[in-house]
Amino acid sequence: MTTHATGTREEWLAARIKLLEAEKALTRHGDELVRQRQALPWVRVDRDYRFETENGPATLIDLFDGRSQLLVYHFMFGPDYKAGCPSCSSIADSFNGVHVHLANHDVTLTAVSRASIDKLQGYKRRMGWTFPWASSADSSFNFDFNVSFTEMQQRDGEIEYNYVRGRHAMDMEPAPAPVKAFADTCGTDAKTYARDRPGITAFVLEDGAVYHTYSTYARGVDAVWGMYQWLDRAPLGRNETGVWWKRHDEYAPR
Repeated sequence: MTTHATGTREEWLAARIKLLEAEKALTRHGDELVRQRQALPWVRVDRDYRFETENGPATLIDLFDGRSQLLVYHFMFGPDYKAGCPSCSSIADSFNGVHVHLANHDVTLTAVSRASIDKLQGYKRRMGWTFPWASSADSSFNFDFNVSFTEMQQRDGEIEYNYVRGRHAMDMEPAPAPVKAFADTCGTDAKTYARDRPGITAFVLEDGAVYHTYSTYARGVDAVWGMYQWLDRAPLGRNETGVWWKRHDEYAPR
C-alpha cells in the first residue's frame, strides 16, 4: 500500500486549485524575469571571432545564418575529449526539433565547442543530431564568454564562472565523484574535463553590428534541459540520489 497521502477526488481538486494559484504566480514571475532579461543593456562585440563549421570557416555573423538573433549553447566538448559531455548530450537531444521552429522565428540555435570540427561532426553523426554545431578551437570565444578556462586559471583558482570568481564545485580536490565519472565517459581526466563548462549565450545582429545580450550558466541551463521539465511533473519528481542519465545510445534496451 502506498505511503503517500491519498484522498477523495474532491480533496484532490481542492488541493490542485490551491496549487494552481502558486503555479500562476510562478508563471507571472517568470514573465517578469523575461522582461527584465530583455531589458538588459546590449554590449557590442567587436572581436573578430572565427569558427569552423560543416560548411567551412565562419565568422560570428555567419553563425546567425541570415537571421537577426543567435542563441549559442556552450556544449562541453573540449579539444582533448573523446566524446561530448553526457549532461550536455542529454540537453542537446531536444535541439533537433527546437532549432527548426526557432529558425522560422528569426532565431538561429547553434552549439559551440572547442573540439575540432571533425570530432564534433563524428559525434553528431553518432547521436543522430541535425542542429548546427561550430568549433571554436582556434578562437578565444569560449574563454571570453567564461565557459572555458586555462590550466593556470584552474590551478590558481581564478576561474570566473556563473558570475563568481574563485574555485567552484568542479574544481574541488579530489574531484567530486560525478565529475570524475563524466570525465571517464569523455575519455579524459577530471581536471581536463572541468576546463569546459555549460552555458547559453544570446546575441543580436542590428545594422551590421553584433551585440551580446544575455548569458546564463550552471543551473541557469536547467530551463532547456527537457527531461527535467517532464520529471518535475511526474509523480515521483526527479527522484535521484546521484547521476543516473547517460548518452541516449548507452541505455540498455527496454
